[in-house]
Amino acid sequence: MTDYSMNEKMILVQYAIKKYENEETIIEKLKIILSEKDIQRNLDTLIGTQRVRRIGPEILQNNESHTEIPDLPDNLKLIVEQL
Repeated sequence: MTDYSMNEKMILVQYAIKKYENEETIIEKLKIILSEKDIQRNLDTLIGTQRVRRIGPEILQNNESHTEIPDLPDNLKLIVEQL
């Protein structure tokens, strides 16, 4: 597993949410590159800061009306494409 900064981890989670929306699927896809603890921590942080919202028991959505998704850094583009 590669070490990512906290900011990179949050960006990865946001792009996974954009791609899948279903929380279980997001966690399964991200487990390849992040620990489950990191995934949960970042989900909690993103929900707490209102960058992500829960719109159902298993559905997550980026809160783009509140904040924009950060630009995807070059070092993360291939990872997001492979999710």
